[in-house]
Amino acid sequence: MQARLFFLNEDAKILDALRKSSDNALEELFYKNRRSVSSLVIRNNGTEDDAEDVLQESLIVLWERVQKGTFEYQAKLSTFIYATAKNIWFRKLARQRREIHSDGEAFEIPDGNSSPFEEMEENERVLAVEQAMENIGNPCRDILLLYYWEEQSMEEIAVKLGFANADTIKSKKYQCKKALEKLVKKALGGAQ
Repeated sequence: MQARLFFLNEDAKILDALRKSSDNALEELFYKNRRSVSSLVIRNNGTEDDAEDVLQESLIVLWERVQKGTFEYQAKLSTFIYATAKNIWFRKLARQRREIHSDGEAFEIPDGNSSPFEEMEENERVLAVEQAMENIGNPCRDILLLYYWEEQSMEEIAVKLGFANADTIKSKKYQCKKALEKLVKKALGGAQ
């Protein structure tokens, strides 16, 4: 008799499918992360085509790490994919800027980071937020992800999480946001 597999969450299922080289898992990750990566790239001087390329490259990075056994699950897969896409896109922008400068033109493509130090600080903040989101627990994690990441309304969140009404969620979101800010501040050593 074959033992049944029980997965703790959706990410565990997807990682298992990636280990088995499932194209369906990659396709699912592509569609789940398309909007967030597209938003990132378009906000930073890219096109929809650029966003698709960056997302595909991010998924390749994930797939290769899973296949080699070097992937460490420290945050949600969507967080890993977004952070990877951000790094890939900003490196492309920096490369374009260098190429433009070497051609002697004064035109500059802003990349949101003006120095390596500022980029390092931004990465620290992103990691602090990821760590805080892992530590904040539920229902706060769910409320914040549904509101800020999935852009759902207070009414939708109340129904989805079984709260009395949108006002209850609004109040809880405020409390959760304050708790998250404290955790982030603590992770950054009390400075922000």
